[in-house]
Amino acid sequence: MADRTSNHTTAATPPPNRGWIALAGAAAGLLNGLFGAGGGLAAVPLLGKAGLLTKAAHATSIAVILPISLISLGGYLMAGHVAVGDGLRFLPGSLLGAAAGGLLMRKIPPIWLRRIFGGFLIWAAVRMFLR
Repeated sequence: MADRTSNHTTAATPPPNRGWIALAGAAAGLLNGLFGAGGGLAAVPLLGKAGLLTKAAHATSIAVILPISLISLGGYLMAGHVAVGDGLRFLPGSLLGAAAGGLLMRKIPPIWLRRIFGGFLIWAAVRMFLR
């Protein structure tokens, strides 16, 4: 049986629920297309609901965000909403941050990863609500 607080499974772990995975994909794509971000915010909890373990849900979300983002980028480029120069200046720091996050994720226990993620969601929601 899967231990929801670790990344260890046994042979009795049921396969992920395809319906929840499809919903996670649709929500991630819709949010990324509408807002230019946020796909992972929906994908991680929905992938967890589908049966993926915490770190697998985070990693799977990251794996699907690239193609989703490229599709969304196409729409924003066609509409003329992309500041390419600003994006290029943003890229080096974001690549370093992504590498650091990937390394840190291996060291953070799943329960703390969920708590940090949840705290970030609350912070982002309050910040957006108050603006």
